[in-house]
Amino acid sequence: MKKVTFRLITILLAVVFLTVPAFAAGTLIPVGRTVGLELDARGLTVVELDEKLGDYAKAAGIKAGDTIIKANDQPVQTASELLTLVEQSRQEMVLTILRGGKELNLAVKPVESNGQKRLGIYVREGITGIGTVTYYDPESGGFGALGHGVSNGSGDLLPMEEGHALGAEVVSIRKGKSGAPGQLQGAFQTGLILGTLERNTVCGVFGKTDTHWMGAPLPVGEREDVHTGEAVILSDLAGGGVVQYTVEIAKVYPNQDAPGRNLLLRVTDEALLEQTGGIVQGMSGSPIIQDGKLVGAVTHVLVNDPTTGYGIFIENMLDAAA
Repeated sequence: MKKVTFRLITILLAVVFLTVPAFAAGTLIPVGRTVGLELDARGLTVVELDEKLGDYAKAAGIKAGDTIIKANDQPVQTASELLTLVEQSRQEMVLTILRGGKELNLAVKPVESNGQKRLGIYVREGITGIGTVTYYDPESGGFGALGHGVSNGSGDLLPMEEGHALGAEVVSIRKGKSGAPGQLQGAFQTGLILGTLERNTVCGVFGKTDTHWMGAPLPVGEREDVHTGEAVILSDLAGGGVVQYTVEIAKVYPNQDAPGRNLLLRVTDEALLEQTGGIVQGMSGSPIIQDGKLVGAVTHVLVNDPTTGYGIFIENMLDAAA
């Protein structure tokens, strides 16, 4: 067997530019459907600092990935609200930001540019992307997706205010290769809201839906049930519906609670390898089934080997959703 050095990984939410009751009967429906995920953040996420106008912001300590929640003690949710407060400011203003789960107050001096005041930063109002729904509980209406959290760009979880799962379809696939992860290219159906997102956690996003995703309920496997050997994943890649693909669970880390890295997977399905090169961004959340049980979800791809990636125990997702 070829020896592979695993160094680089990437999470699988394909970015574009949910409290769920515990499952009642020990069974859930594995879904595998691609959806659009629209997360509205609390505040504004700093994407980058302007090379020419961002000196004061940089000196004040503002960094890419920071979330601005207040300006001069006034809550801000949109870029236009922030711009208004910048224009009203005098010598300097105080931005309240979230970084690493803590609030910081940073004083920054606006700069003049073309007769207008600017902070020299670029911000984003939330995140949209595509991912895969892992499970649906028809008794509670709860669902979970992704198997990993949505970050703000600096590695911290995006502080989500609310969000939605939207109808989506895969329109093209960029095949993965060593050093360059592949990606599902999706189109949103913005008028088709499939559910509300309520939680963004390190083990996935969770919410409620009135959409009755169809499928055969399966028993939920505990981590002790998972073993090396053959398994399958469910993914919706080509618009023709959810398809089952074969994979091998190469390693199991039963005592590993690191988010999203409980299983090492290797794609063995020739059709999937031909179509995508293995695991690609946008497949995160694809349910993993072994011995007739729902045991986990795909979470990451190894950048230097797209045929291989990580998965999370379904048990960890359900604990995060409870």
